Parts: sequence; structure tokens; C-alpha cells
Amino acid sequence: MTKYSPTELVETLGSGLLSFPVTHFDADLQFDEPAYRDHLEWLSGYPVAGLFAAGGTGEGFSLNAEETDRVVRAAIAGAGGKVPVLAPATGSTVNAVAQVQAAEKAGADGILLMPPYLTEAGQRGLVEHISAICAATSLGVIFYSRANAVLGTDALEQACARNANLVGFKDGVGGIEQMTRTYAQLGDRLFYVGGLPTAEVFALPLLQLGVTTYSSAIFNFVPQFALDFYAAVRRQDRTAVYAMLNDFVIPYTKIRDRESGYSVSIVKAGLAAVGRPAGPVRPPLSDLTEAERDELQTLVDKVAGSKA
Repeated sequence: MTKYSPTELVETLGSGLLSFPVTHFDADLQFDEPAYRDHLEWLSGYPVAGLFAAGGTGEGFSLNAEETDRVVRAAIAGAGGKVPVLAPATGSTVNAVAQVQAAEKAGADGILLMPPYLTEAGQRGLVEHISAICAATSLGVIFYSRANAVLGTDALEQACARNANLVGFKDGVGGIEQMTRTYAQLGDRLFYVGGLPTAEVFALPLLQLGVTTYSSAIFNFVPQFALDFYAAVRRQDRTAVYAMLNDFVIPYTKIRDRESGYSVSIVKAGLAAVGRPAGPVRPPLSDLTEAERDELQTLVDKVAGSKA
């Protein structure tokens, strides 16, 4: 069973950087559990505040229910209690409820509620979806607002009023006005997580809107650089932040933006670049080309070294 109450989870997650570990696959695209456990053990050795298993960067969308459960359990084992592990709730309401119940039984510390699969929904329906998931677990739940599940401030307030264990809001939209309204209306009722791809690009401006932490994909392969960047953001050291953006993050995003889905593929390529390969991505994603991998290697070599 989890050792974090929803309140304790907020205190822990809000204290530092968060990340989504990739999910390791072998050459046949099957889950490589030993390599994944090793990766979680490595990452949890750094002072990261929380890890999201089988999330977007973890290709959770490509996993079946049994695989998701295996990944969550392997993440918990790999982290060894040093770092909170949050499990996903994905797809339909029925499937998401089953996932959170399995995750709580496995010993996960919290839930990230992802957008429902494919269908668009109104605000009332999203509130009902959130409420069903929250009612199915005693774990703290973070709602990920993006894609077909963008939750407005009034609906979010309704969901908070109905569900005490709805503790976090992850912004995957980046709308300044909307985020300002949300924080102004709800304040410290929730804690707020930056959830845009390569969140480092948006970290400094979003800090002013109450978004005190974010999930870093690059933490997977240059963890110390990611932590140094986060520290510079929190102390609002603009000179250091923009130096690191120009040296690594922005050139990295230029590779990422060349093909849809590269926001995941480039992270696995980054792990290969530091000698910790995680295998290929599953379809419908595509791996980076050889030329792109070489380009990324040059970038990684600039910031990795002793910081990998």
C-alpha cells in the first residue's frame, strides 16, 4: 500500500522536479522489465520529486492493461521507495477505474488522469469522468488537461468540490490567460504541474503563473542537467536559464519538431546517446533517423559527461 496520503503526495511532488521514465522495449517490441527496473533505480538515485510510470513519454498509449500493470509494478520495485511513483489512468472511464484500482493494489503513490481516448467531451462529462476515477481510489489524483480533455476553471472548481483527493492540475495547453484564471480562482487548492512537451522551454514564464514544477523528459538521459535547469528556474536565474536553453534545450526541440511523435522518440535516442539504450519506440511512433541521432549525440555530449 502507498505510504503517501493525498496531502503528503502534494507536499512531496511540489518540492522538486518530476519526470516520465521511458518504457523499455526489446528488439521484438516487448516490455524489457529488467532494463526498465534498472532505469528506475538509476533515476531514483537523483533528487527527483516524483516519477510517472507508463505516461506519455513512457508510451502508455501503446500498452495493454496487463503491460500497464507490469510497468507500474516494475517502476515501484525499481524506485524502491526512494521516489513516489504515480500510475496512469487512461482510456474510457471504465478502463481508467480498473487501472487506478490495480495501481493502488500494486502500491502506487498517486494517479495521473490522462485524457479519455479519442472522443470529445463537454465540461460536465469531464467532471463526471474525473469524479468516477477519484471515487475509485484513495490515492491523490492529478488531472492532465490537454488534447480532448481541456478543463475550464469553473469545471475544475466543481471537480475539486466533489473530490477531495483531486490534488493536482497538469497543464498541457500553455494558455497564459486560462492558467492565470485557474490559479486566481483556485489558488492553493491544487498544485500545478507544467505538462507541455520539453517543459523546460516554458518553465520560467509559467512559474509566474503558479506552476512551480514540471515533468522533464530530458531527465531520463541527462538527469543532472535537468536538475540544474530546474534549480535555475526556481531561483529565477534568467541568465543561467537562457544559457542552458540556447546551449541544449532549444536545439534539442528543433530535432524534436521534425516529425510528429518525436517528443517520445528523441528521449529514447537520448538514452542511447548516454550509453543507456531503452530500445525502439512502438508504432505508430518512429525512431529518429541515423543523421538525427548523430546530431543529438553532439548536443548530448556538450552537457552530459559527468552530469549524465
